[in-house]
Amino acid sequence: MTRLNDTSSALSLLKTRKSASVKAMAEPGPTPEQLKTILEIAVRVPDHGKLTPWRLVLFEGEARRKFGEVMKARWQELHPDHGAESLSFQAGLFLRAPTVLVVVSKAGPHVKIPEWEQLLSAGALTQNILLAASALGVGAQWNTDWIAYDSKIMKAMGLSETEKIVGIVYFGTPAAALEDRPRPDPESLITRWRG
Repeated sequence: MTRLNDTSSALSLLKTRKSASVKAMAEPGPTPEQLKTILEIAVRVPDHGKLTPWRLVLFEGEARRKFGEVMKARWQELHPDHGAESLSFQAGLFLRAPTVLVVVSKAGPHVKIPEWEQLLSAGALTQNILLAASALGVGAQWNTDWIAYDSKIMKAMGLSETEKIVGIVYFGTPAAALEDRPRPDPESLITRWRG
């Protein structure tokens, strides 16, 4: 088993990790080297049966604007009564951060591995992405929004009918101080089984 050189630094990171708000992100996003490191760490998750039940869709540069037009058109189709301001907001969803990574679950029926275990693996992958980004000093936020549940958007993104979006991770440089939120007391979550 690998032992970290500085256990206290690792524990400090885990105890203090916070999400960066996509509403307050700026350039730059992760460098190609940082993104490679984030993804190398991301895949080090439990994966019962070695199924790799997830994949990633990356939006960078101009691709963010182009996909924004897809989201805008779909929003207009769903909400024809909405005006220019609403449509502009939808078109700019992916422009709020320099890099956008969509985590996709490929969970499906398997003779031995339940689908929910495969989905949990995708959730663990997404959490590893957040931890790795935090360790590198890259702002990141796990989000979903309506696009994660819209079949036409998912199809435009290249997802099959059986795939689902686990999360949309926005990466950038925080333009404001990271805020923490109240966390539950772990002791209050424990039920001690007595038999």
